[in-house]
Amino acid sequence: MDLAFLHPLYEHPGPWASVYVGTSRHTEDTPHERHLTAVALSEELSRQGADEETCRAVREALEELRHSSEPHGRALFARAGEVVLDPPLARAPNGDSAHWAPLPHTAPLLELAGEDPVCIVAYIDRKGADFELRSALGRRDAGAVAGRQYPVHRTSSVDWSERHFQLRVENTWEHNAAEIADALAVCQEETRADLLILVGEQRERRAVHERLPKRLHDLVVEAPHGTGSRLLHEDVERARADHVRQRAERELERFLAARAPGDDGRAGAVEGVPALIEAAREHRIDELLIRPDGPDAHREVWIGEDPDQLAVRRTDLKILGEQHSWPARADDALIRSAVATGAPAISVTAAAPETRAEQEAPVGGLGALLRWT
Repeated sequence: MDLAFLHPLYEHPGPWASVYVGTSRHTEDTPHERHLTAVALSEELSRQGADEETCRAVREALEELRHSSEPHGRALFARAGEVVLDPPLARAPNGDSAHWAPLPHTAPLLELAGEDPVCIVAYIDRKGADFELRSALGRRDAGAVAGRQYPVHRTSSVDWSERHFQLRVENTWEHNAAEIADALAVCQEETRADLLILVGEQRERRAVHERLPKRLHDLVVEAPHGTGSRLLHEDVERARADHVRQRAERELERFLAARAPGDDGRAGAVEGVPALIEAAREHRIDELLIRPDGPDAHREVWIGEDPDQLAVRRTDLKILGEQHSWPARADDALIRSAVATGAPAISVTAAAPETRAEQEAPVGGLGALLRWT
């Protein structure tokens, strides 16, 4: 997950209100239920010590969602009477929640908003293709391409007099496949889609797949549906979930392989809070890996005003010359450091259990791939 969109949260000091609310339920009673939720969450923030202005800003922002048709939910981050960021969620939270803390509680975003693969579904036939953009927020048309319209069908004759016609058919198929592949590559570049799903007869799917740029080959999934069929929502969601799982598995495998020291005697990955804090202070985190259910994720650490001012103990910050310090969750503190240095983060929860190798890696639920240059 690219964390750049979180920058506004670290441009101002805390404390912060962090709220996660679901909007997946839609009934005639929903507006009233959401009003009650807005009141309850703002009161919960007040109980935790939030100022009245911030509680009011959160309540008003939640009230605006009373009639929202958003399919999953919303996160709200507020301070000093203002909602600073309110990203939509790609998955519904497991219950509504509110937090008041020195740092915004951003760790849940890795699972609720982070891995949301955008898909282009290409419905292919011998005459062209229609493109459809799919994400957790819905679907929309993404363009079409029309190839040559003549001739596109083989004859059943084996007479050599038909040889010229058959060659024209082959050339038309090849031309159309190339046109579709070019248009699909452009569409992917414009939308930054994470996944390309090719739907149609096997021969046409394969022809387009082979003509796509090599950089896109790993993004392609071929759906076993016939020409003209529309891919069901369940099919797309299955492909998106597989993509998330496979990416988590790849990153976890990279992490496990990098834990062993290289030829220079330095490991390419670390785990555990003390080692991660040292890496964060030295700006060496290249990618942060988080397993939210790990015990270290909510372990208390100490932070200063700047992202690289963090330590296991408060006295360590004083030794480093930091005069002001606050307790914070380890996962939120490390995410702040990752945002400051441009490092991405990923939840590895989706990785298959057998891929985790040593049980529940990274140990404690927090790990990182390192950069040494």
